[in-house]
Amino acid sequence: MAGFKSNWTEVPQGWEDPLNYAVTTRDADLLETIARAVEAREVALAYQPILRAETGQVAFYEGFLRVFDGTGRIIPAREFIGHTEGIELGRILDCLSLEIGLAALKDTPGLRLSVNMSARSIGYPNWMLTLQRGLQADPTVGERLILEISERSAMHVPELVTYFMRDLQARGVSFALDDFGSGYTSFRYLKDFYFDILKIDDSFSRGIAENPDNQVLVKALLVIAHQLDMFTVAEGVEREEDANWMAENGVEYLQGFYFAAPTLYPSWAKG
Repeated sequence: MAGFKSNWTEVPQGWEDPLNYAVTTRDADLLETIARAVEAREVALAYQPILRAETGQVAFYEGFLRVFDGTGRIIPAREFIGHTEGIELGRILDCLSLEIGLAALKDTPGLRLSVNMSARSIGYPNWMLTLQRGLQADPTVGERLILEISERSAMHVPELVTYFMRDLQARGVSFALDDFGSGYTSFRYLKDFYFDILKIDDSFSRGIAENPDNQVLVKALLVIAHQLDMFTVAEGVEREEDANWMAENGVEYLQGFYFAAPTLYPSWAKG
C-alpha cells in the first residue's frame, strides 16, 4: 500500500495500534471498492425462490443485491452491509436494488418479488423517486412488490416506518419484517407496524427438527404472526427434516438452500 510505514513509531497519530490500523484500512478499501462498483453499476440482483410449504410451488422470489469488484468477483453482502447501513452509500445501494427489482417486475408480468431496503432509505429522496417512478410505470407493479425491512432497521425509526407502510399498502405494496427474532423488536411496535409477512430468522430454522428450544420459540412466533394476520416465511431452510417440521407446524412459506440458492440467471429472465 502506498505510503505504508514499516516502522510503527512513524504511524500517524491515532493509529498507534497496528491491528486497529489494519482493520480500519481494510474497511476503507472495501468501501472504496463498493463505491467504484456502484459508480460503474457493477451490481445485479440474485433471485431465490420462496415456496409454499403446503404445495412446494414458488410463491415469490427475493432479490439479493450482488456487488462485483474489478475482477468480476462477487463481494459478499456480509462484508459490507454493516459498514454501509448508516451512510449515503447504503442508500445508493438500496436505490440500485429497488431499480433493478422494479425493472424485473415490469418485464415479467407474472413475477412477484421482494426487495430489501433500509428504513433509513424512506427519507432518501432518490430512493423515494425510484419507487414512485416504478409504481407509476406499471399499475400492476405495486401489488407484486414486497419490501423487506429488517427487524433492527425498522426499530431505528418506527413511527416513520409505520406511516410509510400504511401509505404504500394502500397502493398494493406488501411489507415483510425480515430476520425476525434476531433483534429486540418491541411487541408494541410489532402490533402497530402491520407487516404482511413475518420472516423467521434462520438461526431458528437451522436444525429445528432436533432442537426443542427453537421449536417452542417458533411455535410462539407463529401464534403472534397469525394473531396479527401475518403470513410466515422460514428463512435458511437447509434440510428436508427442518422443512417438514416447519410445514407440519404451520409455517406457510419456506426459503433456503435446500430448495435453491440465489441465482443471477432465473428461468423467467429474458435473454
